[in-house]
Amino acid sequence: MDGEKPQERMSLRERKKQLTYEAVSEAAIAMFLERGFDKVSVAEVAAAADISKPTLFRYFPAKEDLVLHRFADHEDEAARVVAARADGESPLDALRRNFLDGLERGDPVTGLCDVPAVLAYQRLLYGTPSLVARLYAYQGRSEAALARALGDRVRDRLAAGQIIAVLRVLALENWRRIDAGESAEQVYASAVESAELAFVQLRTGLGEQG
Repeated sequence: MDGEKPQERMSLRERKKQLTYEAVSEAAIAMFLERGFDKVSVAEVAAAADISKPTLFRYFPAKEDLVLHRFADHEDEAARVVAARADGESPLDALRRNFLDGLERGDPVTGLCDVPAVLAYQRLLYGTPSLVARLYAYQGRSEAALARALGDRVRDRLAAGQIIAVLRVLALENWRRIDAGESAEQVYASAVESAELAFVQLRTGLGEQG
């Protein structure tokens, strides 16, 4: 039993670290939503979270990461979907299925979500140039992870770049329509149609990736 205690303590430390990580980010996002991203300093975020600036930067290397951590869990989502696909299911079919499932659930990653808190977050994100620029780095890592899942050959890297770009365009189109005043329910049918069209184009242009 004694041999298990260090592992248990490590598990508790990791859980505490994750809770701190989430609490600091959520506090920062609340401040950014209230006053604007550029009008809140890192020092103010650290003070509100009752931690030092050096500690904050250990959790979040850049101010933008305080907002974009919500994308961290999705960085390798496309890669995970491809890796976990059923026998006989192609990567494109698996990604299509996953995106359509996301639309049905109203997953914010698909852009098809009209929950007020999600819309406020997305307006903060897409309305702040430095956050948009930082988002491209996250998408670059998604692309690299997907390329590795596909095999990491040149054709796999080309395919991954196109797939991630298509998913981004689909999500942005859905979000723009909802931001303009349509409901998720109103957008759903055309969002599915657009997704189906996108995957047909990917399949036609890329062929099935084995």
